[in-house]
Amino acid sequence: MAQSAQSVDSRVMPGFREGKETSFGIKYSTFIIFAIVFMIVALIYVSSHIRMTELEYNIAAQINAKEQKLEEQKKLKLEYAMLKSPQRIENIMKTKFQMSYPDNDQVIVLRKSGE
Repeated sequence: MAQSAQSVDSRVMPGFREGKETSFGIKYSTFIIFAIVFMIVALIYVSSHIRMTELEYNIAAQINAKEQKLEEQKKLKLEYAMLKSPQRIENIMKTKFQMSYPDNDQVIVLRKSGE
């Protein structure tokens, strides 16, 4: 009788079978779902790794730009110190403007009126 019920079920729906099993006893639908989940996890891992690599390159570029700016700042500070040195200013006054130190008789000392 069990055989007749099984044959009746297959006659009613001849194309429907519960799911083929692989040689390991796992159904194909379970295997496909597992494969899809595994592929999604792998894609997420790879995309996060790519994003992390891009961020590392951006950080390296920013550090390099910072070092260049610091080097430029050092050069500008040195140039500023050289430009404001008293020897340079004195040299420019003597050569370009033909100025010289005043003689003693040209110096007038001013004192406060209360002294």
